[in-house]
Amino acid sequence: MRWPGLLDHAAGVAVQRGYRSDVVAGRSPGVVVLCEHPSVYTAGRRTEPTDLPTDGSPVVEVDRGGRITWHGPGQLVVYPIVRLAEPLDVLAWVRDLEQVVIDVAAAVGVTAVRVDGRSGAWVPRAAGADLDKVGAIGLHVAEGVTSHGIAINCTNALDAYAAIVPCGIADAGVTTLSRAAGRAVTVDEVAALVGPRVQQAVDGMHTGDRISSTTRQEVAA
Repeated sequence: MRWPGLLDHAAGVAVQRGYRSDVVAGRSPGVVVLCEHPSVYTAGRRTEPTDLPTDGSPVVEVDRGGRITWHGPGQLVVYPIVRLAEPLDVLAWVRDLEQVVIDVAAAVGVTAVRVDGRSGAWVPRAAGADLDKVGAIGLHVAEGVTSHGIAINCTNALDAYAAIVPCGIADAGVTTLSRAAGRAVTVDEVAALVGPRVQQAVDGMHTGDRISSTTRQEVAA
């Protein structure tokens, strides 16, 4: 595990590339980077022009899947840079990472679920059937090695999301673990829970005992 704290996004990209090269070359079994970024919008490969900030804020294009999102202080970003098991099953790895967020949310007193047809972890609102996203997932997989990963909203403000269509989903909202739990759920608290859970997911991927098969909560979009 690596915990550099607040890490400039460009530096975070460089860190990932360095570790990824080591994993591809067999010099490293992999690493999980946990960090926060200064405020930045990042656009994945599927971002549409209509997703972009309405206030003209700059956007950094990245090579992960998915669409536009925001990173900033108070949000934990998790980059597992590891070799995926053969035969390659990227969707199964997405489900594993979703389960990490769901389990961590449960550990801090928040019920999070999957939404059929949408990636990430979602928190049902107290009234009605609407859901808010609390954990986003976007990956880049090449040469059997995965990078990028998870963003979990902990104590961050949500104002930055108002200028974009987060993850290209216009009919749902976003929330934080703190709002859902009714108390401050800090990045440090979540990082301490996420690190071991991601390692368990990596181990389970290679042994066939995937954590995503242990508890699956899914609701219709």
